[in-house]
Amino acid sequence: MNTITFYTHPYSRGRIVRWMLEELGEPYDVQLLEYGSTMKAPEYLAINPMGKVPAIKHGDTVVTEVAAICAYLADQFPEKNLAPASGSKMRGTYYRWMFFVAGPLEMATTSKAFGWKIDDENAVSIGCGHYQDAIDAMVTALEKGPYICGDQFTAADVLIGSYLGWGIMQKNIEPLPAFTAYLARIEGRDAARRANELDDALIKQD
Repeated sequence: MNTITFYTHPYSRGRIVRWMLEELGEPYDVQLLEYGSTMKAPEYLAINPMGKVPAIKHGDTVVTEVAAICAYLADQFPEKNLAPASGSKMRGTYYRWMFFVAGPLEMATTSKAFGWKIDDENAVSIGCGHYQDAIDAMVTALEKGPYICGDQFTAADVLIGSYLGWGIMQKNIEPLPAFTAYLARIEGRDAARRANELDDALIKQD
């Protein structure tokens, strides 16, 4: 079996991938990198030319970008049931909302965090449209619950839950009832707790 090497920093989106890895329950090695030094070193730039974390190496395969990593890992370990079966009617839903979060939702919340202007003149040219459009779309998707793919918890929930939790903490997303109820369902998962404990322990060591 190919070893999974996980490149991360506890103050990064690597926390999302950590949660995904803990959901899998497969062994993995951790390479802890530091901003401005080992993250920009030639050895790591050969893994990710962006010099950013997270990334994984699985055998000879390198995957970067959080949504891609989560989707890849779910597909590599189908017996873990972290993605709807290929060809099932929920597979499209799974992809739709996983990449909605990685694209429009992140763009919308980033624009709010940095005060970037999105108005009627430029919204049509921006992937997220108006900020509120992205939020309303996410509410509509989650109200069907209990998870984004109905009764099945998937890698998309790892991603969505992580982004919503972070956005609410940073006050870039309002803690709407649909969001808080959803987070209450998923943040208490054993894998989520283990992931947080592992990354919090790294912060304490720093």
